[in-house]
Order: sequence, then structure tokens, then C-alpha cells
Amino acid sequence: MSANTPGHSRRGLKKTHKATIAGVAALGAAALTLSLVPGNGSTETEPQALSGTHKVAWSYNANSTQAKALAAGLNEQQTALGLKAQQEAKAQANLAAQAKAAAEAKAAKAKSVAQAQAAAKAKAAAKAKAAAAKRAAEKAAANRSVTRAPVFANNLDGWIREALFIMDKHDIPGTYAGIHRNIIRESSGNPRAINNWDINAINGIPSKGLLQVIQPTFERYHVKGTKFDLYDPVANIVAACNYAADRYGSMDNVNSAY
Repeated sequence: MSANTPGHSRRGLKKTHKATIAGVAALGAAALTLSLVPGNGSTETEPQALSGTHKVAWSYNANSTQAKALAAGLNEQQTALGLKAQQEAKAQANLAAQAKAAAEAKAAKAKSVAQAQAAAKAKAAAKAKAAAAKRAAEKAAANRSVTRAPVFANNLDGWIREALFIMDKHDIPGTYAGIHRNIIRESSGNPRAINNWDINAINGIPSKGLLQVIQPTFERYHVKGTKFDLYDPVANIVAACNYAADRYGSMDNVNSAY
């Protein structure tokens, strides 16, 4: 105004005020504190009545009680959220560790089962292989036995050789020459020869066969694997040689009636 107005001071009442707003944002919350500051730098505890032309300035005071309370609350919220995040992370880590342990245990069990099955399979295979090898060996031995079994002629030479073959299995001593010599003396090589005139014949047990053996002697010295027939040439030779070995040491030591 240019003119003085009654009831007012000559000094202009016009004051310059600045309005300042400071925003504090934390965790999505905003807080504002306001304080009134006069433009001329003077300190006023309470605002005076202002005319419509007066402007008001507001500023943020970090040292105010409200600001401190807000900061403390925000710190509390941050701490709580941090603890919660830590707990959730720990829980997730525990779950992951449990899942890993379960997976490892399952894998170890599967491996153990697989190893046991493989061992059982290998054992069964080894057993089957051993059994097959044994059967093959037995078959081969049987084939060799059959192959090596000699075929003897059905004559005096063949009878003596077959008798010697059997005597060798039973450790009965005797040679071809000793057996042949005694056969020629006793029966001239006739397997059906019989003595009906000596003391044995008189006693009812005549000597029979290639080496003139009586029935009781044949029965006592008969060798298993030969026919139980006194007239069989091979059985007669083997039994007579068994008796001669027991009484004389060998048929080779017999040179007369025995």
C-alpha cells in the first residue's frame, strides 16, 4: 500500500515466507513434519494472525520428537523384516538339505541293491559255469573211458589179456606168460574142461574151466566186474589168479597142480 492506514504501523507489514516440504520415504511409508519459520529470521513460538497476503513456510526438522519416533518405527520394521527374511531363508535351506539328504540316501540304497543283485548274479553265473565245467569234465572222462576201453578177442589170447586188464584194476599180480603156462597145463586152453577123476571130483566138487578151479574157491575169490560163472574164461582166470596171489604170491609162482 502507498498510504498509511489508520491502526497500522508505517512499516510495511509485507513479509516474505518460503514454503519447504521435505519427504522421507522408507518401506513405502512417508512422513512429514512441519514447522513455521518467519521470513525475517526472528523466532516465534506461535504464529500471529496473518492477513490474506501473508505466506507460510514449512520445513522438516529431523531432531523433532515425531521424526525420531518415525525413524525408530522404521528401524523396527526393517529389523523385523530382516529377521523374517533370515528365518524364511533358513527354513528353505533346511528343506533343501533334507531333500538332498533324502535323495542321497535313496541313491545309496539303490546302489546297494544294484550291487547286491550284481553280486548274486555273478555268484549264480560262476556256480552255473562251475557246474557246466564239471559236467563237461565228467562227460569227457566218460568218453575217454569208453574210448580207451579195449576190445578183446574171443579166444585164449583175448581172455588172458582181458583178465590182466581187470586184475590191474584190483591190484592182483600176474603176467601173461605165467597165466598162459598154467592154462595150457591145466586145460589145454579149453574153457569147458572138467576133471572128473581127482579127489575133488570124488568129493563132488570137480575142478572146472581154464585153470581148473573148484566152485567153493571160485565163489570165495570171485572178483566183482566179472561174470559169476565158473565156466566163463575171464572170470575163471581172474578168480584163479586172485587165489594164487593169496596163497603163492602170484600165478607166476605156480608150476604144478595147486
